[in-house]
Amino acid sequence: MVDYRLELVVIPVTDVDRAVEFYGTTLGWSVDFNQIVSPELRFVQVTPPGSACSIAFGTGLLPEGTAPYPGLQVVTPDADTAHDDLAARGVAVGPVHDLAWGRFVWFDDPDGNHWAVQQLPKR
Repeated sequence: MVDYRLELVVIPVTDVDRAVEFYGTTLGWSVDFNQIVSPELRFVQVTPPGSACSIAFGTGLLPEGTAPYPGLQVVTPDADTAHDDLAARGVAVGPVHDLAWGRFVWFDDPDGNHWAVQQLPKR
């Protein structure tokens, strides 16, 4: 069997600079790359702290009009701490929800990409 690692997910945004501000400044994620390749192509890559998978967005990466993603998810060791951090950064974040498969908080980016933050249940 071949190993596969998910290392990059491309998300749609309508305003690249606003997305850089949200992910890089508001969320505090590392802006690993931000390059205007040509008038038709700009590539931005950000990585959540501790993640092996990065998020990319920009101009010319997805077909125009691509709908926001409804199901992006990151995992954290503590949903309450994540909730408090997001709220302190000015992110509109919902309350922590306790479910059988973990504890969750949710937020949307300015383009409507929907993020779940999960604390895994004890196994």
